[in-house]
Amino acid sequence: MIIRKILLNVVGGLALFLGVLGIFLPLLPTTPFLLLASACFMRSNDKFHAWIHNHPHLGPIINNWQQHGAVAPQVKKRGYVLLSFSFLFSFIMMPHWWMKAGLVAGFCVLFFCFSRMPVYDPQTVNIEAEENP
Repeated sequence: MIIRKILLNVVGGLALFLGVLGIFLPLLPTTPFLLLASACFMRSNDKFHAWIHNHPHLGPIINNWQQHGAVAPQVKKRGYVLLSFSFLFSFIMMPHWWMKAGLVAGFCVLFFCFSRMPVYDPQTVNIEAEENP
């Protein structure tokens, strides 16, 4: 039992680290790693679980995904910007045309998948609920 908790804490910590890195590196997805960290901490460490859900930057991402299966518009806009800048930088740094072609193909697939991610904006929902009682 204690080994299980230690293992879940280690996996949760690693997932949290990769999720935070994913904020800055577009090839690492942020939300799945944060959800994994939350699930691990839920089963092993109540303090970390509460901390990650109440964190001002990470908590809304996790809570929005768990409640609505979507991300906030600001998260999606930030993702588009970071995705574009990192691929542009990588494209410039690639020495061979075939590497650049592979990078462009990867960018197109990732951009398509990212664009299909649902968006949930609680402010818009509250405004619509007030207008349509």
